[in-house]
Amino acid sequence: MSRSFTYLLLTLVMVIWGLNVVAVKYLVEYISPIAMQGGRIFVAGIAAMTTLYLLKELRKLTLKEVAVITLIAVFGQLSHHALLAVGLVETTASNASLILGLIPITTALLAVIFLKDRLTILRLLGIGIGFTGVALVVMQNGEGMGISRGDLFVFISMICQAISFILIKIVSATVSSKQLTAVMLLNGSMMLFATSFIIEPQGFSTYSNQTPIVWIVFFSSAIFATGLGHILYNAAIQKIGAGQTAIFNNLVPFFALIGSYLFLGERIYGYQIAGFLLIVCGVLLGTGFVDHKLNKQRLNRAA
Repeated sequence: MSRSFTYLLLTLVMVIWGLNVVAVKYLVEYISPIAMQGGRIFVAGIAAMTTLYLLKELRKLTLKEVAVITLIAVFGQLSHHALLAVGLVETTASNASLILGLIPITTALLAVIFLKDRLTILRLLGIGIGFTGVALVVMQNGEGMGISRGDLFVFISMICQAISFILIKIVSATVSSKQLTAVMLLNGSMMLFATSFIIEPQGFSTYSNQTPIVWIVFFSSAIFATGLGHILYNAAIQKIGAGQTAIFNNLVPFFALIGSYLFLGERIYGYQIAGFLLIVCGVLLGTGFVDHKLNKQRLNRAA
């Protein structure tokens, strides 16, 4: 897979993920949030595992690999998806997408802390700008000041996803992206099912008597956004690295804003646009992208 083709596939994944925020917001209106996420991720896991089986790429995992993948499922599937779905009950898809836009910066910050990545002045500035952009969004609700509980849940879900990406970077050195994704999704779905039975005793009853459009959105979200999307994203991390891959996450809030306006009729406010621009600037600086470009220019001039 060439670098250019990888970039094209990543852009497609960002379109799908942006619209997936809209899809999840739509689905929580009809199905209990955690039960919905459990079912959606289970379908995605089955699709990913079937793909692995057909490609004959399954292998026995070591105990250490199983332990790390289970931990990834705790943060990336159980915590992230449960909190995101519950948060979307009480906030808009556009706000959620902007908060999730902090994932690259948060991942970069965690990489500095746990993977000993270098923290430069520009990266520190970018982290501050990015979090300022999200603060601008979550401190307002379109009618006044105040942080909603839904925004808080989405913010914590964003941190959990960033933690899972750090763990994915560690384990992807020995486990293929496809097998990692399939096992991670299946483990996570079982955790979500168990959580739903405890927190939402009647959650699975909400699956009954749904309209065809709900099921179309459900299976499209599960198979294309969660299953195929994670396989392609994790493959890109292995191909071009976590840093360059994370840059593409800038596109998710953009496509989610457009999707929330077109499909959910949500208003787009000026402060959301300002927050989006701050987050994009923050990600470009905070992930080290600008540092990399500046260093490359210096080397070219020196040569």
